[in-house]
Amino acid sequence: MATLGDIGVSALINILSAFAFLLAFALLRIQPINDRVYFPKWYINGGRTSPRRGGNFVAKFVNLNFMTYLTFLNWMPQALKMSETEIINHAGLDSAVFLRIYTLGIKIFVPITVVALLILIPVNVSSGTLFFLRKELVVSDIDKLSISNVRPESIRFFVHIGLEYLFTIWICYMLYKEYDNVATMRLHFLASQRRRAEQFTVVVRNVPQMSGHSISDSLDHFFKTNHPDYYLCHQAVYNANKFAKLVRKRDRLQNWLDYNQLKFERHPEKRPTKKTGFLGLWGERVDSIDFYKHQVKEFDEKVALERQKVLKDPKSILPVAFVSFKSRWGAAVCAQTQQSKNPTLWLTNWAPEPRDVYWRNLAIPFFSLTIRKLIISLSVFALVFFYMIPIAFVQSLANLEGLERVAPFLRPVIELKFIKSFLQGFLPGLALKIFLYILPTILMIMSKIEGHIALSTLERRASAKYYYFMLVNVFLGSIVTGTAFEQLHSFLHQSPTQIPRTIGVSIPMKATFFITYIMIDGWAGIASEILRLKPLVIFHLKNMFLVKTERDREKAMDPGSVDYPETLPSLQLYFLLGIVYAVVTPILLPFILVFFAFAYLVYRHQIINVYNPQYESGAAFWPHVHSRILASLLISQLLLMGLLSTKKAANSTPLLVILPILTLAFHKYCKNRFEPAFRKYPLEEAMAKDIMDRTTEPDLNLKAFLADAYLHPIFQTFEEEELVEVRVDKVRVDRQQSYADNAPTSDLSSPSPRHDVYHSTSPPHHSYQPTSPPQDVYYHGSTPQYAYNLSSPPHYGYHYEAEP
Repeated sequence: MATLGDIGVSALINILSAFAFLLAFALLRIQPINDRVYFPKWYINGGRTSPRRGGNFVAKFVNLNFMTYLTFLNWMPQALKMSETEIINHAGLDSAVFLRIYTLGIKIFVPITVVALLILIPVNVSSGTLFFLRKELVVSDIDKLSISNVRPESIRFFVHIGLEYLFTIWICYMLYKEYDNVATMRLHFLASQRRRAEQFTVVVRNVPQMSGHSISDSLDHFFKTNHPDYYLCHQAVYNANKFAKLVRKRDRLQNWLDYNQLKFERHPEKRPTKKTGFLGLWGERVDSIDFYKHQVKEFDEKVALERQKVLKDPKSILPVAFVSFKSRWGAAVCAQTQQSKNPTLWLTNWAPEPRDVYWRNLAIPFFSLTIRKLIISLSVFALVFFYMIPIAFVQSLANLEGLERVAPFLRPVIELKFIKSFLQGFLPGLALKIFLYILPTILMIMSKIEGHIALSTLERRASAKYYYFMLVNVFLGSIVTGTAFEQLHSFLHQSPTQIPRTIGVSIPMKATFFITYIMIDGWAGIASEILRLKPLVIFHLKNMFLVKTERDREKAMDPGSVDYPETLPSLQLYFLLGIVYAVVTPILLPFILVFFAFAYLVYRHQIINVYNPQYESGAAFWPHVHSRILASLLISQLLLMGLLSTKKAANSTPLLVILPILTLAFHKYCKNRFEPAFRKYPLEEAMAKDIMDRTTEPDLNLKAFLADAYLHPIFQTFEEEELVEVRVDKVRVDRQQSYADNAPTSDLSSPSPRHDVYHSTSPPHHSYQPTSPPQDVYYHGSTPQYAYNLSSPPHYGYHYEAEP
């Protein structure tokens, strides 16, 4: 069991590590050669130019202005200057609401920490029951600050129960206010958006194919019949997965060819060579340039053959389509209603924004989705229990006294003072962090296999899996496994009736492990996030070997977006630890507070200067965040009930029974009150936006505006004459629409014009340009109201989706 000294060693190591990371970041960020690594967001927005232009040769790489080294910590106040409305304009609503999770943690835990430390620690310390149990159990000084130190049947437990009620009321109040604010922000954000393709478009899955008619004909007939006044056009989806895979392989070969040609240009005296075997480890040595030229030529032929197959084979058209309507109101009605008496056909939902579409999964047959989800659910279940093995090993490191009783031959090594402090105070948290490193990637692959068609949905599902894993393995697994190792000797040498009491006393003893984990992951880990060591190395390697043009340099500096599948579950684990241990072991709370404050500062800087959102969901993840914080509250109440039951607190324990019931009732109320704003689009809002459009732009050619919006990105590589096969040009579209508006609805037997993909001379609507001026904010009561500039609002899309 880690002592206060071991915790001090861990704190010292992590504080020094965090300080080293921050110092390295502060120095690296002001060097001109690293500017694109630490400020890529501003390059993408066009708000920054390279400081390496002009000046002498040395100044292009090293900052020679020594005054800037004296103010190297000015990034901290700069990260706090931008207001929330400016962040929404700059990075989107998702980013702004993500930051609000950290501020919510600070608002919840600051008063809880103050009250718990001032009231509970004196109550716990003055009891002293662990003094009499020290021969039976492995205890430490920190355990004497916890509820374990209170004597059984003590009247002091009424203090813990009273504070559990107080903390529950405070947490529910803060969650209600935050849910209300976020829902309001989302509705204002959607109402202020400019016209976007996804506002008029729904995705239709499991389209039945009628005998003798194409998918396009079936779509055209169905929507002209059932949505005659609002149906505009549709875009069929082609199975271009194999073609896209060939193009990616060809691009990788082209990169190797470019690299070797650049290498030869720099050293013309020697042509580069390689071995043709596996990973270039063996085989015949050949000229690298000739080898990759030959490989690229072969793949060009394969790509051409596959291109023709996509264009000519009717089977390449999938029973999925993006259907567009003349108004938002028409799209909302279609997306939020059942289209057929057979509920498994003509399934409609809001289309993701074009950059949010995960095209590869559109080719998955609908009937296989249920089977896939079942298989993945079983796989996740198996994965959780497989990971219990390394978790158990990690817990054995965290409890060396318990391990010594099982394996006494390790005692001479373990008893060395520094090694013991290092093993108990630092190594367990580091080992757990390493074991969890590859897990988000595995869970994202599983989510992709499930068949979700939006990147935002994929990330939310991966995030849910990771949260369940963290809950079972990192939290419950750490408590149960640690208890089993730590108390093995007591379990074997006492009567069975005493085992529940031992388990109840042991649960708060795991606070020492979680403190070390918080310092590893929440202190040093967050500091390493701002350093961006891996992107820094990769950028300079690419810049050295692959970059030839400014476009290549922009690709090399691609910063990505916030890693929601890993970051959100980790955040929710910290909420869980703080809420559970607030009453049990309140000494853990200051470590949680440091994490929330430090992480808020770091991620604010990253969102402003680094991350470039891949999509905009309009804070669609908030209902999950809210539900999991409430789940943490429920877990804390149930654990406290179980703990008190082992303390023979029969008179006080029943007082806790009502808390879970009230918490569930609060969850149901919030779900009914706020969640519809995240799942549905009000017809009232849709009609208001449509009326505004008709008033301000009565002559808008909507069909031309929607042209190519949902064209598969791989079709952008097609030649102009080949695109004729998969689209109709704008002039023909206008003529066909004019004919359709004046002619009666045709029967299915009548040939209908192809509405697969429409072409526009404007570029595809896949990107956004945030406006720079800040928006105004006014307040109605305590709720912020956002007055966005409707003349040039932020250019983001929105996404509605009914999730399981």
